[in-house]
Amino acid sequence: MPAIQLDVLFKKIQKDDKKEILEFHILGDEIKHKSELISMAGGIAILEVADVKLSAEFKSIQRDNKKATLKFEAKGDSEDKMIQLYPKAGSNIKIALEPSQMNIEDFDDEEDHEGIQYKVNGDGTTEVVGQMNMDEVNEKENEDDLLD
Repeated sequence: MPAIQLDVLFKKIQKDDKKEILEFHILGDEIKHKSELISMAGGIAILEVADVKLSAEFKSIQRDNKKATLKFEAKGDSEDKMIQLYPKAGSNIKIALEPSQMNIEDFDDEEDHEGIQYKVNGDGTTEVVGQMNMDEVNEKENEDDLLD
């Protein structure tokens, strides 16, 4: 899907200790690209605001009789980019919005996992406990061969 271009009021940036929320208002009765916006809500989007490109979760789209409100939560390493956006808050701007290939789960880096224990040899090869070598693979294939 190509990027959606919108003329919006950059209402505010709200920051707390865990997240940064960007809020935009589309003023008027007619919302361009309404079905595309609704389908993108809840997912990760690439948001371009005043030549600043960042990944954000499209938190919600809400409509009342005067405006539609778009809320985004900045994701990833976006602190420097957010600082560039503060002067733009409160003004009418153009934004570009396109779906990202990433999922929300891709950003959950707080959950660490054990991983695999391994040893790197001097020649660059690795040794993993319980890993089969090529000779064992050939032996296993010969045992499983039904044609013999």
